Amino acid sequence: MSHFTTIAVEIKNGDLLGQALQELGYPVKKNSLVRGYLGNTTNAEYVIPMPNAYDIGFQKVGDRFELIADMWGVAMNVEEFLGELNQQYATQIVLESATQQGFAIEQQEVLEDGTVRIVLGRWA
Repeated sequence: MSHFTTIAVEIKNGDLLGQALQELGYPVKKNSLVRGYLGNTTNAEYVIPMPNAYDIGFQKVGDRFELIADMWGVAMNVEEFLGELNQQYATQIVLESATQQGFAIEQQEVLEDGTVRIVLGRWA
């Protein structure tokens, strides 16, 4: 019996998902197995290997990703994790879009309240 749970997330770009996870300090494996209860596994495009053998994965479903994990064994606050991931993913989208439009990232910082401040510049 599988204990894997899936949670839909508003993430569409796998490359930016991988970058966001790495920016948050998580090691990321691509196209790997997500480990769960009693050695159960499932495939995912992006996997965060956890030290307790209960991994967190992201599977592509349609045009979006879903988080997949055995929530009984994941030793973290998933809501907090997803909040941090969504913020970092949004930051990656802004940075990529700005660069594509010819802007230079002049400054980037995280303020005390957790807000990300990005200063862009472009010569006209």
